[in-house]
Amino acid sequence: MTRSIRFAAPFALAATLLGPSATAAPVKGASAEAEKQVLDLSIKSIAIRSVRGEGNRTIDVANLYRDALLAGGWKASDIEIVPVDDTAYFIATWPGSDPSLKPLVLSGHMDVVEAKRADWQRDPFGPVVEDGVLFGRGATDMKLSGAIALASLVELRKQGFKPRRTIVLEYSGDEETTMKTSGIVAERLKNAELVINEDGGGGMFDGATNKPVAWSWSGAEKTYADFKLEVTNPGGHSSAPRPSNAIVQLATALEKVGAYRFAPEQSALTKAFFQQAAAFAPDAATATAMRAFATNPNDAAALAVLRANPSYVGAVGTTCVPTMVNAGHALNALPQRATANINCRIFPGHKRAEIMAELEKVIGQPEVKMTDVSEGSLETGASPMRPDFVAASTKAIRAAWGKDVVVIPGQSSGASDSMYFRALGVPSYGASPVFTRDDEEFSHGLNERVRLSNIRPGLTYYLSLVPDLAK
Repeated sequence: MTRSIRFAAPFALAATLLGPSATAAPVKGASAEAEKQVLDLSIKSIAIRSVRGEGNRTIDVANLYRDALLAGGWKASDIEIVPVDDTAYFIATWPGSDPSLKPLVLSGHMDVVEAKRADWQRDPFGPVVEDGVLFGRGATDMKLSGAIALASLVELRKQGFKPRRTIVLEYSGDEETTMKTSGIVAERLKNAELVINEDGGGGMFDGATNKPVAWSWSGAEKTYADFKLEVTNPGGHSSAPRPSNAIVQLATALEKVGAYRFAPEQSALTKAFFQQAAAFAPDAATATAMRAFATNPNDAAALAVLRANPSYVGAVGTTCVPTMVNAGHALNALPQRATANINCRIFPGHKRAEIMAELEKVIGQPEVKMTDVSEGSLETGASPMRPDFVAASTKAIRAAWGKDVVVIPGQSSGASDSMYFRALGVPSYGASPVFTRDDEEFSHGLNERVRLSNIRPGLTYYLSLVPDLAK
């Protein structure tokens, strides 16, 4: 799952900028029944352990969604649940009146990452609501988001909305792992006009007041890559050291990789992000650096500040870091083999082979063999900043959360299903209406949670966005 670039915001300043008018706008047309359906689907889906491997119940989430749509007026023939290996994908179609128009796709995923009960304060698959907060694996990533989108379509249908453009609701079943179904679904829907990815973008609450501060949509994401480094030696007895030691050679290579900085880069999306997000920087120095970088991406002083901040380092260029090491076979033997994994997040516009060649040059050690071992990763460019999407999403998020919410375009450092659509030339935008506090962002982590105050505005968002893009 990918979320928007996180804002390290000074919450007091943000509240001052927004003022009291930033409270959520009244929901227009969303019924209490729709709100109830969102909570019911969220709780039921979180209770289903949709994790890859033995006991994977992702298909049960698909069945839950199917039943909700059938009750909402969908025909059984317009809903597909297709098993793939130990998971499944879900596609539901709401036919439009004009078949010449390409469909609008709402995209997400049903699977979640593993969570162990012993590590959590609560049962990760025993959802519970406390003080208006829903706890459980998938709360933010992305079962509440999925429920909001589905319930919004049901609500639109009940209100009598008739789309001119066909609307497709699809959920992959292994986005968190191999993304096999992600690729299958994208191939099947490659004729789409555009994709709204419910599993990207998102907003930030003020940590003190829980008011909405800013919302970001994602129009691009960095390419995921894994490179294996390997050094092999004859080995021998540890009492007779040799000049060449596989562990030392590998360590030398890793030190070079760790110290290396790729050339800074900027796109229209990241330039706009730094220009607009500077108002929410955690301090004056960071704000100055963000503005300076937007003006000149080669500003050394600005780069030093941004690269030191985990919230922003991914937006200034390609990053590669060692993530795993394995070496040796006995305590009293010289290592015969030493391996390491280098994980890279590549700025859009570059091929994995290009980055691998650059790393090989940086290392400069013939004895270190490098292999591309990436799985399920595609190199894609950015989606265009389409005026129709920008206008519709801005209108929708402000109808949902208040007219003063700042809207910021962005680029994600993580991977999502959007990658597969973009690879086929279909514009895809991470544009979830769900907001979270910076100190409550636990996607993929312990004690994942989401505030239920997202439900009403989330419905409002889709009740605005979908008709604008599908009429």
